[in-house]
Amino acid sequence: MPLAVIRSSVALRHLCRILRPIQQHHHKSTSVGNRIRHSPTYSDAYGLQCRSTICGISTRDFLTSDHYASTNKSEQLVLLNFFSSKVASQQIRQTKLKINLLSPGFVFEPYAPRVPIPFWQRWSTPSGWRRTKDDVVLEMKNAYAIARLRKKTKYSKKLFYAEALNLYKKVNVLLANGDRGSLRKHVTENMFSSLKNGLKRRESVWNSVYWELIEPPVSIKTLRARLIGTDKTDIDKSFIQLQIEIVTKQKFEAYDSNGVPIAGDKTKEVQVRDIWVFEKSLFHPESYWRVCAQLTC
Repeated sequence: MPLAVIRSSVALRHLCRILRPIQQHHHKSTSVGNRIRHSPTYSDAYGLQCRSTICGISTRDFLTSDHYASTNKSEQLVLLNFFSSKVASQQIRQTKLKINLLSPGFVFEPYAPRVPIPFWQRWSTPSGWRRTKDDVVLEMKNAYAIARLRKKTKYSKKLFYAEALNLYKKVNVLLANGDRGSLRKHVTENMFSSLKNGLKRRESVWNSVYWELIEPPVSIKTLRARLIGTDKTDIDKSFIQLQIEIVTKQKFEAYDSNGVPIAGDKTKEVQVRDIWVFEKSLFHPESYWRVCAQLTC
């Protein structure tokens, strides 16, 4: 065997013996091929690559120093991809968490009036049986959502109705005043975008409006309650949506730029029926009720 080959073989074996204690003690290491220094964290991960690609392979596989340098570079690319994927996955998880803390962005199973059917049809026909089954399922969903809400937040219907009515009044006052800044924190992102567009259209026609709520309300009741899960492995990571019917008496009047009334009459009370959807996160300790939609009556 040529003397040069023997010397290179001995040198590589000696290099392996030197690298082992360095890798085990997490010291900074310097790459032989391209002299790139690594931090202790990178050195440990790179050490795993070294044990499989350098010390574990016969020295006869490394014919030239250029071959070793190219192999070392490929290992560094693999390592870079590994850490890049780790960082990307962490960013995805953080983004997912941020999304989960905001709002689902839609109304789950929006309320629609059920067409009444005769008693005989309900209990003596296949279509009636299916309708009865659907009605039972809807009520069970309502009961389950309220039960989860009560367990997580100590929900009280009386207290919630008072809070919902106060939020209903506050949002309407802010809309009447055109206060977009204060309105934003009481509604979800999608709802705010919709209301902002509505305000823009209104302000192009009316200069200002007068709005007044006559209390107490005529009636307020829950039409539907739904849970929206964000994690199938954790039922507590959910949003609750309560679809509330609010019937009130209101006064309204709109004015032009000269202050002349052009719509409505603030001396007359008008009965108004609204269906608003109130939303709250059940997994965020600082969450509070916000308006996420207004349904068509």
